[in-house]
Amino acid sequence: MQADFWQSRWENNEIGFHAKEVNSYLQASWSALGLQPGDQVFVPLCGKSLDLTWLAAQGLRVTGVELSQIAVEAFFAEQQLEPLVSQEGAFKVYRAKSIEIYCGDFFQFDASSLEGCKGFYDRAALIALPQDMRAQYIEHLQLILPVGCQGVLVTLIYDQAKMDGPPFSVTDAEVSRLFARGWQCQLLRTEDAFNRRFADRGLETLEESVYQLRRC
Repeated sequence: MQADFWQSRWENNEIGFHAKEVNSYLQASWSALGLQPGDQVFVPLCGKSLDLTWLAAQGLRVTGVELSQIAVEAFFAEQQLEPLVSQEGAFKVYRAKSIEIYCGDFFQFDASSLEGCKGFYDRAALIALPQDMRAQYIEHLQLILPVGCQGVLVTLIYDQAKMDGPPFSVTDAEVSRLFARGWQCQLLRTEDAFNRRFADRGLETLEESVYQLRRC
């Protein structure tokens, strides 16, 4: 899954993956992490997600990384925020109130911006990547997040033979394997998420799984 693919999706407004409301699993699971107002939370491949504003409303300092400049600028425009923009190394950084988004390649993002990070949230990053990139993603996430950082992960499970991603199916067994070293991983819930949209794409079942993670 090359950068050009995602740039094209945003340029052509092919963003069916963008949720138009705050994720209910985030709202239900986040408090268990025990984060405090002022803590930093990291959101990789954040797009223009409304989850960023929800996290900021909890009193958290939100740091996102997003490849598409279109997505980043759309986020601040839609939230009626006027960001300060600066160039920091390979990233163009947008900051407004308690939200900052680094526009650039996630795999070039380093740990210096996350030294005190307490939490992270992944609803759309892992499932956006094909199988041959997921281990690289987890390795880089482990590299940049400090020990003790806790997070919420949301994945999809469906018959990949009937619908190609993205978003991709990531099974519970694969999540366990990917986070086997350097992480504590607990499955919180698995729920039926099937709807007509997916039936039209050839699926008969689709589930969402929610995990609580800790970098150790």
